[in-house]
Amino acid sequence: MLRISTDLVDQMVAHARADHPDEACGVIAGPEGSDHPERFIPMINAARSPTFYEFDSADLLRLYREMDDRDEEPVVIYHSHTATEAYPSRTDITYASEPLAHYVLISTRDCGNDEGPIEIRSFRIVDGEVTEEPVEIVA
Repeated sequence: MLRISTDLVDQMVAHARADHPDEACGVIAGPEGSDHPERFIPMINAARSPTFYEFDSADLLRLYREMDDRDEEPVVIYHSHTATEAYPSRTDITYASEPLAHYVLISTRDCGNDEGPIEIRSFRIVDGEVTEEPVEIVA
């Protein structure tokens, strides 16, 4: 189960809406071994695509060095889907490389940049196996 604060969910949703029609992406870091998401880190989608996201390799290297210096790890890796449901695509599954991370997908297909309904779901992706998990949003 992913336990995540309302504030962090609001930041992911705002990022997804702001980047629509392109996919948004980012990381929420937390203390190593805690499974507790704390620090929101929006990233730039280097692909600048409505159907694919890619972290810039230099930005990602910088992020991992920073997390290492702070004794953090990626607890949540998130991105948005702009025209489809919040479920990992074949490409998402192929590129999932953090077996301990929660992969959060946010669908902006019904609202785009505007206020309106979004879909948010969380998954564990390990060795190509996708398992949906409950999301508990806490104050």
